[in-house]
Amino acid sequence: MNYAVRFLFANVLRLSGAIFLAVAGLCLVATTAAQNSGVNASVPNGTASNEMLRLTLRDAITMALRYNLGAIESGENAQMTRGQRLIALSSLLPQLSAGVSENVDQSSLSTFGFKLSGVPNVIGPFSYSSADLSISQTLFSFESIQRFRAARTAEQAAQLNYQDTLDVVTLTVGNAYLQVVEAHSRIEAQQAQVRNAQALYDQAVEEFQAGTSPRIDVTRTEVQFHTEQYNLSVTQNNLAIAKLALARAIGLPLGQVFELIDQLPYADYNPSTIDDALNTAYHSRSDFRSALDTEKAAERTLSATKGERYPIIAANGSYADVGSTFGQSHGTFNFQAGVSVPLFTGGRIKGDITQAEAALRQRKAEAENVRGQIDYDVRTAFLNLNAAKEQVDVAQKNVVLANESLTHSKDRFTSGVTDSVEVVQSEQSLASANDQYITSVYNHNLAKLALARALGIARTSYKQYLGGK
Repeated sequence: MNYAVRFLFANVLRLSGAIFLAVAGLCLVATTAAQNSGVNASVPNGTASNEMLRLTLRDAITMALRYNLGAIESGENAQMTRGQRLIALSSLLPQLSAGVSENVDQSSLSTFGFKLSGVPNVIGPFSYSSADLSISQTLFSFESIQRFRAARTAEQAAQLNYQDTLDVVTLTVGNAYLQVVEAHSRIEAQQAQVRNAQALYDQAVEEFQAGTSPRIDVTRTEVQFHTEQYNLSVTQNNLAIAKLALARAIGLPLGQVFELIDQLPYADYNPSTIDDALNTAYHSRSDFRSALDTEKAAERTLSATKGERYPIIAANGSYADVGSTFGQSHGTFNFQAGVSVPLFTGGRIKGDITQAEAALRQRKAEAENVRGQIDYDVRTAFLNLNAAKEQVDVAQKNVVLANESLTHSKDRFTSGVTDSVEVVQSEQSLASANDQYITSVYNHNLAKLALARALGIARTSYKQYLGGK
């Protein structure tokens, strides 16, 4: 029993180590998702069918760009800023209105204190018709001009932020796809472990019945067999959860069954130098360009706020056709133009300027923070990519050595040279080597995708980094 406990504990440690490595590989994804909380959610599209959906990486990303909640909300935010720009533009354009009315009035002179002989106290009822047209135009307002420019720049920033969100969605969905691929690979490896444990257990039973092996070998191999079955159940559950997460991110119909086509095996990738990558990122990252535009919009808002002190030149006029009937009407009009200058506002303009200056300093700090984040993302992606490549090389060698060791141990056990302990330990070593290889391939693929995200080209170049159909 003590051996069984120790053996189970060793397998738990093996699984925990694999999970820890996988979680460590998700650091960049978690950081980016924290900034875009909607990218893990979606709007389910359509109803599920009974047919198995065969899903490529391209299909998954294409669906996500349409139905992912983060992409939808970011797109609608861009539309909102467009509406704000149109509102700002309206203050610079003429305001024209027209109306037609039919009026029926009755007045009492007593209300006004008039008492005229020969004139009735009540006049009416009488009616008249009118049609009028009025126009107003701000001829010059420095504040309105600058607010329109600020709104236009803010719209550009929102569009760039939308493009950046699509890049983040690509990273998130690509990672979810890779997790399903990884979980499927673990199942295949674990099924092989179950088959090995089953064969070893059957052999131990046969040799015990033949009197050539002790009972303890049967117990050890049986514990090994049940432990591998348990591990298989865990990996199958992990695969089901990973598929649910992928379906949730891309907006699949609720309950839709699917399978992945692209297996995305290990493929080496040699990136350019860090300096070249940083130059590319500073020109390509939409979040950085959005931050710069947001800073520029804040500068123009500050300029507009200072413009509240400047004169405003405006004009308005109206024309109306009034009469008892339109056939007996006569035209009337009025026109007014003037200049207004704020002389005293009780400190309101000063307060607005103080707020605008503070907002501008915030936007400048945020832009510099994004610049620093890009440097961090690119350098981290290079480090992770190089480390993952080395891990894959080592893991491949470990798998070959572990298979050789297991083969020799089985031969020694069959020949009666050793007991089942050596074979069980060899199987544990092989399982650990397989886990390391699967994790290292996942980390390498994720590092390549994270590098594409760090460069700001994940949405357009993910196939170049990951492959797939």
